[in-house]
This record gives sequence, C-alpha cells and structure tokens, in this order.
Amino acid sequence: MDRILAAINACAICKRTLAHEPRPVVAASCTSKIIIIGQAPGRKVHASGIPWNDPSGDLLRDWMGVDKEAFYDSSQIALIPMGFCYPGTGASGDLPPRPECAPRWHAALFEAIPNCQLRVLIGQYAQRYYLDQHRGENLTARVRRFADYLPQQFVLPHPSPRNRLWLRRNPWFEEDVLPVFRALVAEILQN
Repeated sequence: MDRILAAINACAICKRTLAHEPRPVVAASCTSKIIIIGQAPGRKVHASGIPWNDPSGDLLRDWMGVDKEAFYDSSQIALIPMGFCYPGTGASGDLPPRPECAPRWHAALFEAIPNCQLRVLIGQYAQRYYLDQHRGENLTARVRRFADYLPQQFVLPHPSPRNRLWLRRNPWFEEDVLPVFRALVAEILQN
C-alpha cells in the first residue's frame, strides 16, 4: 500500500490539463473495511490536502454517523476519489473528475485492500463507472434502489451543498436510505 500511495502522490499524469500543480488527495490502508469512492477534491480539499475536509465531508460524516476521528482512520475507512486532483472550476461549479485516475489507480488500490466489506459510491461519476450495467438509470433511480447493490456496494448522492435541493425533493432518502446506511457503517466498524 505504501508503494501505491507514494506513486499516486507523485502522479502528474493530468498535469498538462490542470490550471494548477497536481496535488493528489487519497487516504487508504490495507486494512480499510469501507471504501468511500467520491468525485474529486474541491478547491478547499486541494488547499488542505485532507480528503472531504469541507462542507460536503461534514454532511457525509453525518450521513455515516461517524465523527472526524473515525472517518479519518484509514485503517477503517479508505477515501478514494474518482479523480485524485482538483480538476478546477467550470461555469456551473467544479469540473468533472479527470478521467485518467480511476483506470490508472483504482484496481491496484482495491487489490491492496483485501478485506473491504463495503464500497460507497458517491455521486454520478462513481456510480456510472462502477455500475455500468445500469447506465440508463439516473442517480435518483439508483439511490432509490440502493438495496439492489448490497451487501458489497452502497449508492449515495453527493453530499455537496449544491445538492440541497435534491435532498429536499427526495425526503425518502433521509427517511429510508440513511438509517440503513448508518446501521451498516456502524456494524462494519464495530467488527
């Protein structure tokens, strides 16, 4: 794992496409039980180098029912984005994750985490990449059918402040999905 993380941290595969220096952000251990697969670091995470160190991370930790100490314990939880570097900002927010990262690094990372019990696919990019058999479905449909992906995977919307409207329009998410997610996370982390 140390070798893989060092290689990721030295990666500059997308350097010519970024408006800033690459700064890969990832946290993982060979003992991680849960893998959080997010989108890409935002501007604040790029500046700090700490995954999910922003309002999205605050909401994700609330959804999981864990505090920062548990969340950042990589022996329990791996934080692996689809794109490891901040992609920059576009007209309507952050740009999509760089497409080079997941094909280049995910398989090696997952192979180095043999006892993962749950992959949490956050947002459309992770879900499209890993649930290609359901490409015709939108994020809402996939999240509604979260139980279909259990026990290996859990699908969630992105906890970005930009998704507050989605959360208000879909109260079933908080009522039906989050209790199952919190209970599953608690069970895995206690074992």
